[in-house]
Amino acid sequence: MKTIIIGGVAGGASAAARLRRLDESAEIIVLERGEYVSFANCGLPYYIGEVITDKRNLTLQTPESFKARFNIDVRIKNEAIKINSDAKTIIIKNLDKNSVYEESYDNLILSPGAEPIRPNIDGIDGSNVFTLRNIPDTLNIKEYIENSNPKSAVVIGGGYIGVEMAENLKEAGLNVSIVELADHLLAPLDFDMAADVHRYVKEKGIKLYLNNGVKAVDGNTVVLQDGEISADMVMLSVGVRPETMLAQECGIKTNKRGSIIVDRQMKTSIPDIYAVGDAVEVEDFITKAPAFIPLAGPANKQGRIAADNIAGFASEYSGTQGTAVLKIFDMTVAATGVNEKAAKAAGINYDKTYIYLASHASYYPGAHNMSVKALWDKDTLKIVGVQIVGFDGVDKRMDVLAAAVRFGAKITDLTGLELCYAPPFGSAKDPVNMLGFVAENVVSGKINQFFWHDIEKLPSDGSVTLLDVRTKTEVQYGKIEGFINIPLDSLREHISEIPKDKPVYVHCHSGLRSYIACRILAGSGYDCFNLAGGWRLYESVINERAVPEYSCTKCK
Repeated sequence: MKTIIIGGVAGGASAAARLRRLDESAEIIVLERGEYVSFANCGLPYYIGEVITDKRNLTLQTPESFKARFNIDVRIKNEAIKINSDAKTIIIKNLDKNSVYEESYDNLILSPGAEPIRPNIDGIDGSNVFTLRNIPDTLNIKEYIENSNPKSAVVIGGGYIGVEMAENLKEAGLNVSIVELADHLLAPLDFDMAADVHRYVKEKGIKLYLNNGVKAVDGNTVVLQDGEISADMVMLSVGVRPETMLAQECGIKTNKRGSIIVDRQMKTSIPDIYAVGDAVEVEDFITKAPAFIPLAGPANKQGRIAADNIAGFASEYSGTQGTAVLKIFDMTVAATGVNEKAAKAAGINYDKTYIYLASHASYYPGAHNMSVKALWDKDTLKIVGVQIVGFDGVDKRMDVLAAAVRFGAKITDLTGLELCYAPPFGSAKDPVNMLGFVAENVVSGKINQFFWHDIEKLPSDGSVTLLDVRTKTEVQYGKIEGFINIPLDSLREHISEIPKDKPVYVHCHSGLRSYIACRILAGSGYDCFNLAGGWRLYESVINERAVPEYSCTKCK
């Protein structure tokens, strides 16, 4: 049996290695038009920021190592230029020799990946404009920084790669700005969770131009829809598109985006041709709708599944839930499943809540608070999405929650999880447990919630009581207009001052003390609502909305 794999990196290289482990006698050929068959593309920004200092560490496997360990014929700088599916042959161009030859196959795996989108704007092909996809791109950027000594950079696009590039360009000593067409960075997050990210990124000296787009690059000037920025170099990071022209030309079915349509066994519409990685359409694990979610983890799994099926072992891909984590200087951001925008679009009848808790026992040195937001389906109580922004311990909690989502856990199931505890690592009631406790209170009706976006709609005619149970000192640093202050520890002695015939809307700093206040009030016959996420979340979101710091005309 002869299998040809077009493209390496995550999907193709994983498929090749897995197929060899399953079939020692198979003939396996990997075609890669570039110079590198297997490299750490997620590590590329960190070479630019000199976190990774040896470029050899970016290369995971070489043709020689593939041959030695797996007996796989890896042909770099060999580009597949045509697939004849009827004859089961491929026309290949040797880029070094500028010659063309033909190979037959029994099975074919396509792993061409995705290419950076280059928007149709003037000046986009300038010598100071870069994209980042592979090691040569990385070396070009590094060489430009070392030889041209740029002082400033603009990153167009505030997704994962854009933010990582902004961080690493800043670490390389440049003044950095991010331009993003949406109202917030990192599309998997909702605006309320991105607000903390914005504040932190700006504290680190990176300027943000949100709700703004690029009209042109004119030498060292980036012309925006509103304003312009001086920049010695420009990084394009506006997203990627599947690179599937070869597949389309041979008749393989693709969707409107150009993604290859595959079944759960990673089979395309043409027999004996499989496709994996960023080039394929996947099923969203939560919504079950077709989706484009280019991530390395799913690509590796898909390569393995394609190899399993070729070798005669039934294997299926069960969908992508979009679990991802991002480092921004010392901050960690993670998400899994859908956000509110996606949940609404999918018609999910969801509820949500927030917690703000320390990464480990607060009395042990080094604890940092993390902000957690969870969405769950009201009808089934299944968790459909989680977002976490914080520092230490974020990835640990997200891995637990992503596993819970994958196995269909209810939000209330989190209360029963038995997780590791010692003061340096966690708390006796871990933030994951606490998320379940808070949600269980909501689901069971022990607490009613209201949210930061409801505050402006609260009546001001005296028909409700607005109560702030923070300390007097806390209130001095900021308050929500119209809320009267009665600190929690004084509430019982002042409870007679609160009218019983009106609903009471309560807030504290994070939602914990106001929950206790609501239980006190409910026990005395009051109708009480707790501000989910508390003053901390409200203040973060409202300030980010009210102060578009760099959305000014003719900013320099």
